[in-house]
Amino acid sequence: MASNLISAGVGDPYAEALMSIAQANGLEDHFGDELKGFLWLLGESKDFEAFLANPLLKPQDKKAIIRQIAGEGVNPLLVNFLLFLVDRRRIIFLSAIAQKYLELLRKLRNAVLADVTSASELSDEQKNAIAEKVKTMTGAASVEISTKIDPSLIGGVIVKVGDQVLDASLRGQLRRLSINLMSNR
Repeated sequence: MASNLISAGVGDPYAEALMSIAQANGLEDHFGDELKGFLWLLGESKDFEAFLANPLLKPQDKKAIIRQIAGEGVNPLLVNFLLFLVDRRRIIFLSAIAQKYLELLRKLRNAVLADVTSASELSDEQKNAIAEKVKTMTGAASVEISTKIDPSLIGGVIVKVGDQVLDASLRGQLRRLSINLMSNR
């Protein structure tokens, strides 16, 4: 939606405020689940993202769509927060706010996010094995796994947790072998 640097600067205080509201009402995980839904929607629907970002549209139109999407299932406190973002012309930063909120939630729960890229779809057993390995590496209580498929890896996985990267892909192994062979000349 908006550039990452600006999004972080603007989005962080709103995410922290939303976390305060959630904690005051015991809704931290519930808000997290609902924000994941909004992030999914923003990722899947570029039209929705463009709609929220359009400065020419009236705030009441944006609010009507948000209410319609939220329906009865989304907590009224979260809906009010989203409407507040529309009023403050900050709804364009919804993605950054939601991501920062989820980061705060992981920190609160002593959890980490593992971005896993694999050559093919991972089974639940493989995901659990990766989660256990990440728990051991990081000391986290739980692991949230985000998966991507990249057939160019040939086989194996690349796991990224924060700044740490574990490249257990066949492509990575071949690259390392090639570097070793070149350096031994």
